Amino acid sequence: MSPRVALVALVAALVAPARGGGGDDVTTVTIAVDNGGPWGEWGDPEICPRGAFATGFQLKVEPPRGFFGDDSGLNGVRLLCGDTGTVTVTSSVGPRGAWSPPQRCPQGRPLVSFRLRVEPPRGLWDDTAANSLDVTCAGGAVLEGPGGPRGQWGNWSGHCPLGWGVCGLRSRLEPPQRGGDDTGMNGVEMLCCP
Repeated sequence: MSPRVALVALVAALVAPARGGGGDDVTTVTIAVDNGGPWGEWGDPEICPRGAFATGFQLKVEPPRGFFGDDSGLNGVRLLCGDTGTVTVTSSVGPRGAWSPPQRCPQGRPLVSFRLRVEPPRGLWDDTAANSLDVTCAGGAVLEGPGGPRGQWGNWSGHCPLGWGVCGLRSRLEPPQRGGDDTGMNGVEMLCCP
């Protein structure tokens, strides 16, 4: 395949219609990170209502349970849509932990990129996979997620195209293992809208 054909195929895969909050098809661009855990399934994407960007977020995090506990780390990401943030979108959410207080971009600016803190697989030891998430707002402000301390920060995702903002997300979640090693969130992708 020629480089030009490969580039066209990549752009076609990244720009796809998705359902907006009003049921209308919305053109989106996916931004993703290059790290994440290997467990779980991707949930369905959720999109803010048409015309609304995500201007803040919350994390659902299980606090450390001690040496003999089964930690699952990050269990959910919630985007706050619009200037008031009263409409929220999530995708897959695990059962453990509690939601953090909302973090908001200055002056209602949209989120435009993110990064994930992930602990790599530890073999026989307790795995947590994703532990925290930070975001960048249009204008450059960085909001640091109040997640767990385990793992390393990966690279920042790409940015939404100029004039676009994050409007939705999709997450990869491992369901409860019923006596096995639970990890919770394993990956996040964000969707940008014009």
